[in-house]
Amino acid sequence: MEGEMMTGNLAAAWGARLADVDYVPAFPITPQTEIVEALAKWCESGAMAARFVTMDSEHSMMTAAGAAAATGARVFTATSSQGLLYALEVLYSVSGWRTPLVLVNVSRALAAPITLEPDHNDVLAARDSGFLQIHAETCQEVLDSILMAYRIAEDERVMLPVIVNLDGFYLSFTREPVIMPDPEQVKKFLPPFRPAHLGFKASAPHALGVAVLGGTPYSYFRHQMHLAAMNALEVHREAAAAFEQLFGRRYDVVEGYRLDDAEDVLVMTNAFASKGKVAVDVARAEGKRVGLLRLRMIRPWPADAIRQALQGRRAVAVLDQNLSPGQGGILFQEIAACLYHEALRPRALCSFIGGLGGKNLSEGEFRAIFEQTEEAGVRGKGIGPILLYTEAEHREMVQLQDIAADVRTS
Repeated sequence: MEGEMMTGNLAAAWGARLADVDYVPAFPITPQTEIVEALAKWCESGAMAARFVTMDSEHSMMTAAGAAAATGARVFTATSSQGLLYALEVLYSVSGWRTPLVLVNVSRALAAPITLEPDHNDVLAARDSGFLQIHAETCQEVLDSILMAYRIAEDERVMLPVIVNLDGFYLSFTREPVIMPDPEQVKKFLPPFRPAHLGFKASAPHALGVAVLGGTPYSYFRHQMHLAAMNALEVHREAAAAFEQLFGRRYDVVEGYRLDDAEDVLVMTNAFASKGKVAVDVARAEGKRVGLLRLRMIRPWPADAIRQALQGRRAVAVLDQNLSPGQGGILFQEIAACLYHEALRPRALCSFIGGLGGKNLSEGEFRAIFEQTEEAGVRGKGIGPILLYTEAEHREMVQLQDIAADVRTS
């Protein structure tokens, strides 16, 4: 079946449209804007029956989204970068209300300095908010993940909001063939939202997310949220099986690429994993037994799936497209934690930082990763964090600094 060429942003908009959402509170921010532009046009033309409202900020946008979801509406919204941080206060409240909705984040590196291209410090800043997180590699996966996200979020065992993340520019504005699911099949997969425990009504007033006194009730409710998030692993498995049966495409919480006999494994996420797969193919052609593990679900953390994929390997390299100053790669720390007690854990864990601010990753940089990871595995000692930065890029930066110095002294 041939697909229709569309950007990652348009695929996200189609995901919301096919999900038959009721309400779209929106505030535009680059590189997310195309999503809300498409939805606004469809709502205005009558192609979608949803209510579309442009808000005055991302903070208001998320407040409206959570409040609408609390009435039992199916809600969609989207943001990026600083917009996600502006909404972050409300994310914690919305998840605490146990209101399911889908928020698409189009990853963009955070200021300062200001940039437009992607890394994952924005979305990973929300990893402890109570929002589940699904990270997409392709435009097809963006659309499909939104449909799956609603099914997971609205399950009574979960009842939590979900972030679907895609990389800005590299995926948001890249056109790829996307197979459009049949709307009738989508209705079978995602029936109308009929929550059993939500629904603000004027005839039956009640409160949601009220203050509690003391740590006893607070601890109870926070732990209930944690248990619900962990339930999402099983609900995701069920949703993936149903989705595959209807549409022929399978999505697990992690994706293995050429892992069967791999001695060394590279761990990545999002669109840059496509570059990693090509690098694996090149290394395989040179006789290296390497593979790639792509993390698709970040919250809840799929520890068992990660352990199963990585146990017994000689070495594992985690390529983080993020940087926690003073610590290093965020995902490296979580990978290390879940492997710590494994008797068959890899002999070496290696940490690499790359793609910050959308910086390209070259074939030579991937080659260096595999070479250094192999050496670390032989020695049985991990390395890193190592910033991927070529000599040519360093020379370019020095030239820019020289130009800036000349301007300041002229």
